[in-house]
Amino acid sequence: MQPLTASRAKPVLPFGGVYRLIDFALSNCVHSGIADVWVIEQFQPHALNDHLLNGRPWDLDRNTGGLRIMPPYTGPRGEEGGWAEGNADALYRNRRFIREFGPDLLLVLSADHVYALDFRDVLDAHVAREGAAVTMVTTEVPVEEAGRFGVVRVGADGLVTDFAYKPERPAGGTVTAEVFVYDARALLDALDALGSAAGGGGGQGAGDGGPSPPLKDFGDELLPAFVREGRAFAFPLPGYWRDVGTIDSYWEGHMDLLGDEPRLTLSAPAWPVLSAGTPRPPARVTRAGQVDDSLLSPGCTVHGTVIESVLAPGAVVEAGATVRRAVLLHDAVVRAGAEVACAIVDRRAVVGAGARVGAVGSAPAPLGGAHPPVAVVGGDARVGDGETVPAGSCVAADADGAPEAAPGRAAGRLER
Repeated sequence: MQPLTASRAKPVLPFGGVYRLIDFALSNCVHSGIADVWVIEQFQPHALNDHLLNGRPWDLDRNTGGLRIMPPYTGPRGEEGGWAEGNADALYRNRRFIREFGPDLLLVLSADHVYALDFRDVLDAHVAREGAAVTMVTTEVPVEEAGRFGVVRVGADGLVTDFAYKPERPAGGTVTAEVFVYDARALLDALDALGSAAGGGGGQGAGDGGPSPPLKDFGDELLPAFVREGRAFAFPLPGYWRDVGTIDSYWEGHMDLLGDEPRLTLSAPAWPVLSAGTPRPPARVTRAGQVDDSLLSPGCTVHGTVIESVLAPGAVVEAGATVRRAVLLHDAVVRAGAEVACAIVDRRAVVGAGARVGAVGSAPAPLGGAHPPVAVVGGDARVGDGETVPAGSCVAADADGAPEAAPGRAAGRLER
């Protein structure tokens, strides 16, 4: 995801035009009646903080409880805080605050997955299982994709009998959906034990103040320990779920919104996706514009042709341009006569007149089927007039912002 996340935290990456990835986790929390929500931050937090607005869009801006932002910090002797090297390490570094809050259960989520789930069902299932230390929400993915996740084997009673973290050869397609309910006391005890075994845990947690191995991710040590103890259980997630942690899966998630019977719909009245956003005028399709099976966000302007695509607020497609099976993020511009297919064009990027980006000219397969490699035009990048960006390539903007491109050239690096 580096072309899209080099200068923004993944949870704030746009999805579906008007949403951000973190909106799905926060909306699920609010609809599930969870009012105490902590967001542990580290990488590029500024845009994320701007989006969170102290929790207001999710009714979490409260005098007591609500949204709490947990930034990295340094302790008096360096024994706490600092930079986490995984989700288990992040909890270890914040264990004092968890202990002071005193929860019975701790619901831990990743903020970069797309799904709808009533967490009350998971919490009830966890409480009903005597002695459970963790309940993992699981889902099914193709076996060839399972190596990206924690792969589990589940007994008839829901007991997790085996866990393999990102295995090279997955034994099946049942994986964790990065939603975990922990018994808080069992979790804190396990973190303390693992931290002591690692020499203090978390970077500078050793008793002498020196560096020590971090606890890394849940799947490295924490979850395997609970599985060995027979205290880990599974809860199968009903319905749609997608990890959008790769360029292909991010593009595919957008294509799931399209078609006669979309795999993913974001319009459930009883379970809306809540978000923050600056109001923009309605989208405009001019007399010359043509739109087929696409999502247009407020502020979009279409003079050309848009087919099976998702356009974020402010995106512009000029006259004679064709955008097919593409994702245009905020204020992206496709100039006159350009063609974009099977591609992602990031915020404020400009595809020059007559340029060709992605799998232009290839016959599109049915939505949901095999597709060519996805091309990416990075944020603020410029694809020059007449330039060609092949399928699967990336035009990345310069770190200090892309200048205007010379005719026939792309500003930034073209990576294949």
